[in-house]
Amino acid sequence: MSVGAGRPLRWRGRAATGVGAGRAFRWRGRAAACGGAGTAPNVPHRAALGVRTRRPRRDRGQAAIEYLGFLPILLIVGLAGLQLGIAAYAAQQAGTAARAAARAESSDAEDGPDARTAATAAVSGWVDPSVESSLGGDEVTVTVTVTIPSVVPFVKNFGEVTKTATMPLPDEEDE
Repeated sequence: MSVGAGRPLRWRGRAATGVGAGRAFRWRGRAAACGGAGTAPNVPHRAALGVRTRRPRRDRGQAAIEYLGFLPILLIVGLAGLQLGIAAYAAQQAGTAARAAARAESSDAEDGPDARTAATAAVSGWVDPSVESSLGGDEVTVTVTVTIPSVVPFVKNFGEVTKTATMPLPDEEDE
């Protein structure tokens, strides 16, 4: 039951007798079937014979390399989201400018602003609205066009946003 130096041969914590006694013996806690040290008492370990063993490769930088590969995609998605938000903001600004210009155009005050001045005052400083107004019967229609600014590099034109607002003209009173 014992092999060399009085140490018993064990298989996964049991004595090497009975069924399965010839499989994967352990000697001093190392697997014999894998060619580890101590497969038998008189067989030295590979390192003791002067054979260099391969160390497992380290992958400390693997996550950083994967992140660097994913970074351009992440930036493109972020810029696309930002561009979508700016396009929606430009559309909102065009609608605000159209309503303000139509309100100013339909006003009967002598000292009130014209449509272009009202549209420009109603929007942010970086938005430059183009204003067109037309009279039709008892109402005024104002169309404002705003160019969508670009935040994506190498793409200069994302088009324009056009909004229209209609306001009724005030009733004329006889004096």
